[in-house]
Amino acid sequence: MARIIFTVTNDLSYDQRMQRISATLAKAGHSVLLVGRKRKKSIRLKQELFEQKRLNCFFENGKLFYLEYNFRLLLFLMFRKADIICAIDLDTILPCYVVSKIKNKPLVYDAHELFTEVIEVVRRPVVKSMWLKLESYIVPRVKYSYTVSEGVKRIFEERYPGVGFSLIRNLPFYMPLEPETSKEKYIVYAGAVNEGRGIEQMLNAMPEINCSLYICGDGEMLEKMKAKTKDMNLDDKVKFLGYVEPEKLKEIIRGAYAGVLLLENKGASYYYSLANKFFDYMMAGIPQVTINFPEYKHLNDEYSFALLVDLKHEEIVNAFNRLLNEPELYNEIKQNALKARKVFNWEKESEVLADFYNRVESGR
Repeated sequence: MARIIFTVTNDLSYDQRMQRISATLAKAGHSVLLVGRKRKKSIRLKQELFEQKRLNCFFENGKLFYLEYNFRLLLFLMFRKADIICAIDLDTILPCYVVSKIKNKPLVYDAHELFTEVIEVVRRPVVKSMWLKLESYIVPRVKYSYTVSEGVKRIFEERYPGVGFSLIRNLPFYMPLEPETSKEKYIVYAGAVNEGRGIEQMLNAMPEINCSLYICGDGEMLEKMKAKTKDMNLDDKVKFLGYVEPEKLKEIIRGAYAGVLLLENKGASYYYSLANKFFDYMMAGIPQVTINFPEYKHLNDEYSFALLVDLKHEEIVNAFNRLLNEPELYNEIKQNALKARKVFNWEKESEVLADFYNRVESGR
């Protein structure tokens, strides 16, 4: 079996997607090493079925961080045995590409998102141009690539004719559901508290929704959203829980009355996204209010486990109040989620992942 090295720029602790992928391939018999970076606030890593390595960096963010991390990653990869090198997103692809060429090893590109279209890149034209040049040089030269949604797959294949992308969605493990008990009614948001995530719009809707809101996550907008909550006198209704470890987060989502997934259309990466939380809410068997973007609409048209809305105040308020006040509708959506979770789960999607890496290993 193959020795596979995955490279990311996060600190590994909360990356459920890469933990899932790495553990699945390790169980299949591959030797897996997941490489990230250590931050000042990084917690201790848990023991896993695969190896984990954090690189120490002097810089925490910005251009200097990317330069330093990519240089350190290049040196690290040069002296590590690997049969397959996999770059997770564009921000680690350069050292992976260089080392794969030097060592004549296959390179895999895991496009977790449309990196050149994320908000932080789109609003800086010079930065976007640099990333696009890197992408346009390397991606057409990569034989094995995959991404997480049909929309992103289509964009890559239109952008680089002749380059094929496989589809491997980021789905949660199938999990048993415990019997429900009486509990506080709350809406849960699980994810980064960053620009474009619809959190501000959700806070604006809360005075008209008779329910609490739990925000599980951290990010650049956290303090601003806390201040907004205080200004709106919503401290009794809105709870900021910060980063929540995966197992605890599952409990919080399972206990929620509904989930929320709102996004602003600030780039193709968001517009064609298929966010983890969309499936996490479904797997927990709870209805959700989700943005009416193409990938969510495509799946919901068939399985109907969410209420889809545009990012408008009236639509957000109305959707949640319908879930709260129309028990027949709520139960119908809940039952649809319970059916959909039998289709969209990691146990099934992991077979696609295993087949993909078997193909890479065999050179097909």
